[in-house]
Amino acid sequence: MKIDDVSLFRVEGQWRGSGHPHGSRQSQALDVYPEFNDTGGGSGRVSDELRAISAIYLEIRADDGTTGVFGPIQRSQAFVIHEHLRRFLLGRDPLATEALQDQMLRMNRHGRSGLFMTGVSPVDCALWDLKGKALGLPIFRILGGPTRDAAPAYASMLGFSTEPAAAATRALEYKGMGFTAQKWFFRNGPGDGYEGQRKNLAMAEAVREAVGDGYPLMFDAFMGWTAQYATEMVRLLEPIRPTWMEEPVPPERVGELRRIRQAARVPIATGEHVYTRWQTKELLVGEAVDFLQNDPDWTGGITELVKVCALASAFDVPVVAHGHSLLAALHVAASQSPVTVPYVEYLVQGQESKQHFHKPIYRPSDGMVALPDLPGLGLVVDDDKIDRREELSF
Repeated sequence: MKIDDVSLFRVEGQWRGSGHPHGSRQSQALDVYPEFNDTGGGSGRVSDELRAISAIYLEIRADDGTTGVFGPIQRSQAFVIHEHLRRFLLGRDPLATEALQDQMLRMNRHGRSGLFMTGVSPVDCALWDLKGKALGLPIFRILGGPTRDAAPAYASMLGFSTEPAAAATRALEYKGMGFTAQKWFFRNGPGDGYEGQRKNLAMAEAVREAVGDGYPLMFDAFMGWTAQYATEMVRLLEPIRPTWMEEPVPPERVGELRRIRQAARVPIATGEHVYTRWQTKELLVGEAVDFLQNDPDWTGGITELVKVCALASAFDVPVVAHGHSLLAALHVAASQSPVTVPYVEYLVQGQESKQHFHKPIYRPSDGMVALPDLPGLGLVVDDDKIDRREELSF
């Protein structure tokens, strides 16, 4: 079996929104500059109007007709695949995922991090989809699973209002839906001064009061803080007992993360912007992290995330993959000990749009996501939802 074609295509259709009101965005590093730190909140309108939607997919085809598909991916990822990886892949053995991933890691002098790795990652995931279809098995079975019948999903609440009363109401609602953990996103950072810090704390306190003691709550700063600001915030958050504080500063600042971790009894999480097992090792050896969140869409694919899980398990650090998409992380979770991977992330306001063109759509029920029973990833593009399809050009 050889790779016969590597194609990138864009589909367009209509989607009726998420049904959720527009809320708050998360804190961002650029917010220290007032021109980028818009003070407006969400409109409060429910986002259920019919709108145009599009998505980009990667398809790898073998010479016997077997295909592997992955997406949606970002245009920047598609560019890397088109410009750097497509010609390399043609004619190679698509089942040799270990060899191909290692070769892609070695082929570019800047290729072990950042944008290049975000191109390698969907290729690896699509190759695993192809392998699963060729063998007639879901990926988690090829990886050694299942370790459970369904994976717990935490509700990731990006996009909801962070006003204390609104956040508390929404947190109680999602607890009632069966989610056994939630993550909330802080809106304010160093550029918002003491008042912003007070607002962050008020939201966290309101959500904790709503869901009660003992319910796992996580918080995310999206690399938008400084070490000093983060140190102050984790000390203020300590009485709330978060399960983790995510990305208080960028992940390459290992020393800062370690000092923040030591400043209060608040576990630290990071990893969605970490690439490969080698960058991950620096966080573990540096005693800078309590939870890892490498995203298979970006960190190096399914092949690399499995290695990250093995590495993390030796340090007794759980891996909860960032949920840019769901399926790749779900298959890895289903192949790992529940101690190593306790949750998958489910972006409440993001997954409906990301899976719009798929069938079936994977959603949590009572806080659990059932494992796919289709071969490969279980990702099937639904032609009935596509108004237009075109090959992507650059």
